Amino acid sequence: MDYRQLGSSGLRVPVLSFGTATFGGTGPLFGAWGRSDETEARRLVDVCLEAGVTLFDTADVYSNGASESVLGAAIKGRRDRVLISTKTGLPMGDGPQDWGASRSRLIRAVEDSLRRLGTDYVDLLQLHAFDASTPTEEVMGALDTLIAAGKVRYVGVSNYPGWQLMKAQGIADRNGSPRLVAHQVYYSLIGRAYEADLMPVGADQGVGALVWSPLGWGRLTGKIGRDRPIPRGQPPA
Repeated sequence: MDYRQLGSSGLRVPVLSFGTATFGGTGPLFGAWGRSDETEARRLVDVCLEAGVTLFDTADVYSNGASESVLGAAIKGRRDRVLISTKTGLPMGDGPQDWGASRSRLIRAVEDSLRRLGTDYVDLLQLHAFDASTPTEEVMGALDTLIAAGKVRYVGVSNYPGWQLMKAQGIADRNGSPRLVAHQVYYSLIGRAYEADLMPVGADQGVGALVWSPLGWGRLTGKIGRDRPIPRGQPPA
């Protein structure tokens, strides 16, 4: 396995990571992706570690926290051998404090994720989506607090607009707080919008790319072709 620096950070990550959205799958969306229980998840983690894949990506919204819980059980006793990336920011309920990236929401969400994962820190926390209702100064300040408390090692974003990523980096520089080092983005041979703006921003600002759906929602696996139509319910590229 090859390893690379994550953006401008000192964190070395494998070139391949393992997404755990199929762990504990429930509901119409995640249940359709997969339903790996703790036993199956432990087997998959074993396979990954044997191949040198040490980075496991999850999110609180994946099956309403079940993915984090199953991942935590699967890595029990070997936390020092793995890197955990999780995400927060998308709605976890119907209440006014159940979504977004306010200071209150981020601190509570991280505490909940740590409890489900059975660990006292995550290696990488990513904001799952841009929250236009919370000032960027508040967001970056909350991330700084979480890092200072030892609950988060590095921070990044997911599916962010380029202008907001630059604004966040500028605020971090002005306040002398940790910068964003990762951006989880959709990028594939049939979905290359990342190249136009976000890729040069990442290169300039030292923000590494964590690519999701590099096979274009399965379209690049060969199962879909001119004589093999897109299955019903398949998301657009």
